[in-house]
Amino acid sequence: MSLALAALAAFGVPACAQSGSAPAPAAERADAQPAPPAAATVRIVVLGDSLTAGYGLPIDDSYPAVLARRLTAAGIAAEVVNAGVSGDTTAGGLRRVDWALDGRVDVLIVALGGNDALRGLPVEELKQNLSAIVERAQARRVAVILAGMEAPPNLGRAYTMAFRQAYRDVAAAHHVAFLPFLLEGVAGVPSLNQGDGIHPNAVGARRVAENLWPYVESAARSAVKHD
Repeated sequence: MSLALAALAAFGVPACAQSGSAPAPAAERADAQPAPPAAATVRIVVLGDSLTAGYGLPIDDSYPAVLARRLTAAGIAAEVVNAGVSGDTTAGGLRRVDWALDGRVDVLIVALGGNDALRGLPVEELKQNLSAIVERAQARRVAVILAGMEAPPNLGRAYTMAFRQAYRDVAAAHHVAFLPFLLEGVAGVPSLNQGDGIHPNAVGARRVAENLWPYVESAARSAVKHD
């Protein structure tokens, strides 16, 4: 991610796949572990920045990969696509969203905005970009989960409050599932972040996945019912 993250880290709020194999043969030993589902029935795309990409971590430790494993453990056949790009802004996400939604997609997780904050981009621009991303997904009948971010206080109270409210406004206007802060319980906690104090470590990534899990499970089960 860009220097935006350094600004967020300064005040303890850092800014800013994969499952499925053939079922086990019936003749396999009884004590063998059950294999994951043969084919994904739910396809989830995570559109984000370096937090999503898993900067500094093996890809299997990124939070999208953690979500994929948890879905399998919950008996939900799913594929989770990690569409995280380090340094990306909401404008970058908007440019990529058509590619991210190519083919069958059931659920889109939008986890962008940390880099917008560092650059001090206009809140109205953030809001417009997020709205456009959500609208393109909904036009394809894709369920959306919007994950909020926080702006650093050095940008002023008016900006930080407006930044926070932008996510709430987008979620309410488009009636999408909304996680107020992606890094809840992780931001500013040294034991959950890498040495840069910005990006979650493997334990922190699991906490991020935990934050998202109720929304992801609900959306995935709904997608299965309507498959």
